[in-house]
Amino acid sequence: MVDSMPRHPETSRPASATRSCILVLNAGSSSVKFALFSTDQRPLRHLSGAVDGIGHDQGRFHAKDETGGVWVDEKQRVSNQEEAIELVLSSVEQRGIGWTIIAVGHRIVHGGPDCDCPKLVTPELEAWLQKLVPLAPLHMPHNLAGVASVRTRRPHLPQVACFDTAFHETLPKLSRMTGLPRDIAGRDIRRYGFHGLSYEFIVDELRRTHGAAVDNERVIVAHLGNGASMAAIKRGRSVETTMGFSTLAGLPMGTRSGDLDPGIVLYLILEKGLSAEVVQHVLYERSGLLGISGASSDMQELLSQADRPHVAEAIDYFCARARAYIGSLATPLGGLDRLVFTGGIGANAPEIRARICEGLEFLSIDLDPARNRTGQGTISRDGTPVTVEAIPTDEELMIAQHTLALIPLSAEARRA
Repeated sequence: MVDSMPRHPETSRPASATRSCILVLNAGSSSVKFALFSTDQRPLRHLSGAVDGIGHDQGRFHAKDETGGVWVDEKQRVSNQEEAIELVLSSVEQRGIGWTIIAVGHRIVHGGPDCDCPKLVTPELEAWLQKLVPLAPLHMPHNLAGVASVRTRRPHLPQVACFDTAFHETLPKLSRMTGLPRDIAGRDIRRYGFHGLSYEFIVDELRRTHGAAVDNERVIVAHLGNGASMAAIKRGRSVETTMGFSTLAGLPMGTRSGDLDPGIVLYLILEKGLSAEVVQHVLYERSGLLGISGASSDMQELLSQADRPHVAEAIDYFCARARAYIGSLATPLGGLDRLVFTGGIGANAPEIRARICEGLEFLSIDLDPARNRTGQGTISRDGTPVTVEAIPTDEELMIAQHTLALIPLSAEARRA
């Protein structure tokens, strides 16, 4: 069943005219997000969309073009990720007249120890990444299924793996360590950090808009969304971050607990009799904003129900923890010059930004209420020592850029 007819702005192009494009995929448990980019030096986005509701009766395949117009919006059942990716590939090839996919870039949550850059996918890399599944068990299987699906269905396409942990390879040694015995921790149990593609985009965007001088600043970036973390950045490099070994650590999130005394986990297993699998489900799927509010994991929905006591408490808890982490991250930086809010909540929820910043006057943070309400760009008062900004992130653009940098591409393809 089609909700609205697809628009195809490319149908007027001659059949022989083609444009080389990069397909970006982010494969999750119940959705495959995708974007299509040009091969320009700074890639231009042609499409953004997703296949949602994978494995459910009411699936949806939808995408918008570069003008924001509906390119496709269809309800259909999609059984698994393989079907979802085939749907994306075939739709771009058949409906996007004049587009030729020349490579695929993937968001891969974990790159393991000593992984500081994107990599071309090879059989050896796939085998290595399979060994990392226990480090991110709820993300990696789906990420890697996306890689395998493209390899099986379009074996001629080069693929690039872009890792969310890579940006944090610059963490100082002490920031990587845990308190576990060395013989148990080994090389794999350490603090990694995540959301690296988002932080990398923000650093690039700050340099693009403010110039190289921004590298001399002490910067905290708050990536606040369904998944949430913060990073302290100096000279464009990560020096501390709130997430650690897993995507559970740090801030409370949509359904994830955030930092938790490990004694609680032991208590749940030893005293409450919960299995490790049940505890994992509770920590990843039933905690955070959803667990505290009992209503929703979506911050916009919670703000609309803020008169309910448990909902109000969930919002207060999220903001209080975020405020505490900003203060904590200023320490390794030796102060603060710039605070950037990004992510779905950070870039789009002025009330949350204002509540987080309340009480941070000791760091010279002073929001301009009118600027904060209107949205993006600088939202602090003129003349204050700390610049506060709201900037939408674009992890997909970073993946497209990394993919272009790693694949062989003729001059004709770059101009196409």
